[in-house]
This record gives sequence, C-alpha cells and structure tokens, in this order.
Amino acid sequence: MGKNQQVIGYLPDERPPIWKLLLYAIQQVIVMFPATVAVAIITGFHISTTIFASGLATICFILVTGRKIPLYYGSSFSYIAAIGSLMNSEALAGYALNEKIAVAQFGIIMSGFVSIVAGLIVNRFGRDSLEKILPASVTGPIAMVIGLTLAGTALNDAASIAIDTAGAIAVPESQIALAKNMAWVVSLVTLVSTILFSVYLKGFMGQIPLILGPVLGCITAFIIKLATGIDLFKVLPETANTGFFALPIFTLPKPSWMAVAAIMPIAIATIPESTAHIYQLDLYVNDLASKKDKGKRYDIADKLGLNLIGDGIGDIVAGFIGGPAGTNYGENISAMAITKVFSTSVLIAASIIAMIISCFTPLINAIYSIPTAVIGGIEIYLFGAIAVQGVAIMVEKKVDLFSAKTIAVIATIMIIGLGGQYAFGGNIPFFGIEVPSVAGAAIFGILLNLVLDIGQKEKGNV
Repeated sequence: MGKNQQVIGYLPDERPPIWKLLLYAIQQVIVMFPATVAVAIITGFHISTTIFASGLATICFILVTGRKIPLYYGSSFSYIAAIGSLMNSEALAGYALNEKIAVAQFGIIMSGFVSIVAGLIVNRFGRDSLEKILPASVTGPIAMVIGLTLAGTALNDAASIAIDTAGAIAVPESQIALAKNMAWVVSLVTLVSTILFSVYLKGFMGQIPLILGPVLGCITAFIIKLATGIDLFKVLPETANTGFFALPIFTLPKPSWMAVAAIMPIAIATIPESTAHIYQLDLYVNDLASKKDKGKRYDIADKLGLNLIGDGIGDIVAGFIGGPAGTNYGENISAMAITKVFSTSVLIAASIIAMIISCFTPLINAIYSIPTAVIGGIEIYLFGAIAVQGVAIMVEKKVDLFSAKTIAVIATIMIIGLGGQYAFGGNIPFFGIEVPSVAGAAIFGILLNLVLDIGQKEKGNV
C-alpha cells in the first residue's frame, strides 16, 4: 500500500496544482507543435491558424467527450498528400492561397462526418462491432506503422541545419559539413538527456523531461553558436510578422465536390489510428490507476464511439476556421505515458496556451526558431514510443502471434505501410491514384482480416 501511495501521476479526472499544470501544459504544446506546424508548412496552410485550430478543436473534443478522454487534437499527416494535391491541382491554378485553403476546408469538414458516422455506429451496435473490423492485430501494427513511417522525418530533422523558407543555408558553404555534425550533437544531447531525465528523475522533475531535454538542447545549440559561429537556430522568413499581436488568418470554407472526393475518403485511415490511440490510452491510464490503488477502472476503451464523434467534430471545427484535417495525437499520448500525466485539465490548459501562442508574434517566432535538430531529437523518442505502444496493444490484448492469420495481417500492414513510405515517399501509386501508405496499409489490413475471418468461420462449420 505504501508503494502505491508513492506513485506519482495524474489520472483524467485529477487536476495538478496550477504551477505544475502550466508546466505540464507547455510540455504538451511543445510535443504537439512540431508535427502540427509541419503539416501547415507542407500543405501551405497558415501556421498561426493551424495552431489556433488545434487548440480550439481539442477543447471542443474534451468538452464533447465529457472531459473523460484525455487526447490532444493535431494536424494529421494522413491528409497531407490529398490536401497538397488538391491545392496544387490545375483546377485551382488561378486561385489565391486563401481561396485554395477555402476549397480544401470544405473537404476537411466533410471528412469529419465520416468519423462521426463511425462513432454513431459504435454507439448503436457496441464496441464489439468495430473490434470485429479493427481487432488488436490490426490496430497494433497500424500504430507501429504510424510511428515507424515517421522515422525518416525524425532523423532528417535531427541532422538538419538552419534554413529559411527560401532554402538558403544559414551558414557558409564551407561549414555545411561541420554544421551538420553540430546538428547531430544537438539532437543527441536532446535525445539522450530527455531519456535520462524520464528514466532517472523522480517526482515532479521526472514528469517534465520533454521540457528539460529540449531546453538542454537549445542551450547546447547556443554554446555551439558562441564557440564556432555556427547558428543552428532557424531563420525567420522575411515575411514573418514583426509586430507583437496578430490574430490568425481565418477563412470560410467554399463548397466543392472535388475537395470532398479528394479529402473525405482519407478519414477512413484516421479511424483505425484513432482507435489504436484510445486503446493505448486505456492501457496506460488503467495501469496508473492500478499503481495508485484508485480502486476503479477508467472505461476509456468503452468510449470509442464518443472518441470518434469527438474526432469528427474536431475536423469540422478546424476545417471551418481554416486549419488542416487532424486526429488525436500519438505524440501527446507518448508524452502522457512517459510523464504519467493524463489530466484533461492539463490538455485544456495546453489548448488555451496554443491559442494564445498563435496570436502573439514573438511567441510564434520564438518557437519557430527552435533548432530543427532539437525537435528531431525529441521526435526520435516520441515517434519510437508510438510504435512501442502498438506492441503494447497486442501484448495487452494477448494477440496470438503464432496464428497464420494474425501473421498475415500484421505482416502485410507493416510492409505496405513502411514500404509505401520508403519506396514511394508515403504515397503508393495504384491504378492512377496516389494512396497514402498508412491509409493503404490500414484498408488492406482491415479487408484481409475480414476475409480471413470468413474463411475461419467456414472452416469451423465444416
């Protein structure tokens, strides 16, 4: 009993003291920021609007789910190809940037209804109805693929030197090799220190390794700048706002069936992703509750339908004001699993902080200038943790890894997902269309599992 009382952590319905809450919230913002901003940069959406939308959508999600599901909503990589192709299509060639975003917004909003419908089906027919389609042998490897397909991004960021938006290197040509070596030093300092902090620090300090590690990484980058003259801090674009306060650029959606056809189907890929996340969360939250001897079980997995509805509402809210499509974030779950802070109050505070940051130019610029190598160091840990959580799902659900059917499903999901990422850059060419590797792996795995189920039932009836 004494051991249980020493366990430090916060469950969804627990609220840390205000000063701890703020630090935990800042940590969640830092974790959310890299991927969410990266999606905005790649797709051409406004960065400040994207950050604001993630915060607002998260608040809506938490309120819709009755503050019982601690998940953070951020921009999804699954939609990048679809949104990017739409905005760069010949049909929108004469459109201004905001007009292109407005067209994409309509498809994003409509994609939200896919998740809502899936959630309503689960609520009507029960969680088992979706578990037949998305068992742990499917959601586990999908979670692994989500984490592992980002491995290249993490390592590229870890070795990245400061560039501006035009691609001009911020150091002389003769120092590029040395600068890349220094970037590795910064990323390794960030990675190793974050791991050591999370493993060896106790109490409150052990719950903020994702702040302490990046801070140490930034200090290292600053020392390198003083000692060698190599500046790894990112260069602000010339178009960056130099004022103090600036509201995000909000745009209204413009109806377009072309956008619906391009973007709406991608929501299918985020359903198993979101399902995997809810199972991960259920596993870690109840593990903490058991160690704290709470005497209760948090039925988070049973709220799968509500989670999908909240996820869809998040897409609608984000899409309506000009943010990219999204999903709940594995990175934030990783952060919560590492720190054992699952408080919904922390996520609400993180959402408010993100919305505030989006309006204050100095804060946006300060976060933008964090060395990419620092972010890469964190990503190596977090993206890997997402993959590990996929393994945890299969272990928790006692997936039979010696079954021929299970091996077939897991093997094909892993190879299609990872092969599509590294052979085709994340989009598999298939009969004239570009299929996102995660979506393709998920859909193939789901269909294969259903087909093999039929075969097993028929065999059992013989």
